[in-house]
Amino acid sequence: MGKGLCGAVITAVALGGCGVQTPQPSGIDDPYESSNRSIHAFNKGFDEVVFKAPPGKPRSIDNRFTRSVSNVGSNLGLPGKVVNSVLQGRPEPAVKNTFRFLLNSTIGIAGIFDPAGAAFGLPAEYTDFGETLAVWGVHEGSYVELPFYGPSTTRDAIGTAVDIVMNPVGSVFRGSDAVGATTAQVAGKAADRKIYGDAVESILYDSADSYAQARLLYLQNRRYHLAGQENNDADAWDPYSDPDN
Repeated sequence: MGKGLCGAVITAVALGGCGVQTPQPSGIDDPYESSNRSIHAFNKGFDEVVFKAPPGKPRSIDNRFTRSVSNVGSNLGLPGKVVNSVLQGRPEPAVKNTFRFLLNSTIGIAGIFDPAGAAFGLPAEYTDFGETLAVWGVHEGSYVELPFYGPSTTRDAIGTAVDIVMNPVGSVFRGSDAVGATTAQVAGKAADRKIYGDAVESILYDSADSYAQARLLYLQNRRYHLAGQENNDADAWDPYSDPDN
């Protein structure tokens, strides 16, 4: 992890405090709206060229191929989710994602298939370093839109950068294998875009103000997810607690 990124994370944690989840924010804090809208226009233009369905064609493509590509990318992201769950003091999702990764990497042939979910009832437990920062007490911050990644907040933007750098997959693979693993993860995101094309294109191309609509939906969904995780944390262990007490 680069020194600049380390410094950003340390500063964020110091400002937020450790081990205490912040109250859920309300409203929209968007002081960078002008630049955010410019980035949104770029993202929308990129999506229109690369992904937007031609007139008369289905917006969503959910078939065996797109599901397989999505599964492989999702499977490669599981080790990072395990690390984040451990950092959050949440052993249960860490264990579930570990077993899911092992099953899908072996029986599922490198994640092409999803026996963990289909046969063993182990769906992916989603988390990221942005959520880890929230658990550590870092505030949401302002709304931002990131090039290619789309809607985010200052907290989640730092989390995205850390997730990229600390991805355990990058520590296992080297050379062409690392390039292949990264390509598979990017392809998985592209497959997800096609699978959920109806929802994405409805926001981007059917809304009167696609920027405002994407911002609202992102903040609502993100806050709902984090609030739901907080409600499930009654039995979670605190990584900052004194083990002798």
